[in-house]
Amino acid sequence: MNPSAQKLHAVFDDIAATRMAGLPICNAALRVEVVGWREWNGCHVAVLVTPWTINLMLLPGGETLEPLPLDAKQTWTFPSGSYDFMGLNDAALGVCHTCPLVSPTLHIATQAEAVSIAEQIMEMLFVGEQSDRMRDAERKQSLEAARLNGEKISDIPLSRRDFLRGFLMES
Repeated sequence: MNPSAQKLHAVFDDIAATRMAGLPICNAALRVEVVGWREWNGCHVAVLVTPWTINLMLLPGGETLEPLPLDAKQTWTFPSGSYDFMGLNDAALGVCHTCPLVSPTLHIATQAEAVSIAEQIMEMLFVGEQSDRMRDAERKQSLEAARLNGEKISDIPLSRRDFLRGFLMES
């Protein structure tokens, strides 16, 4: 596990064992787990499962995150859409942004179910990015096939999106 993910896990594991221990909003079937850790736009993103909530977490990577006041939100746009995050400034963890997704978690029966939900969230969060990559790969294959067949690539219809992204220049 990535050292930053380990730190996130350790901080929330400590919170679960101390501040949240025994509270009625906690689901005894769940434990702290970091799911789907990945780098994105100079930051780290993951879903954090805890006994009381499932949150989308954004932590500094190569880029720093600005601390957010308690009453402020910041919108982050992922391939699947825009999401509002709140600030979390923890002495042990540092600055991170959090987007509550499921709270409370009392209706989740098992840890495996909670992890499955978290994995699906991570998959859906980046679904637009995967579709773009697949579309780009198909487009490049079409252009290459046209070149090999001696066709003029200028005769191939070009979407506005491809034009703006300089698609023909990349091929």
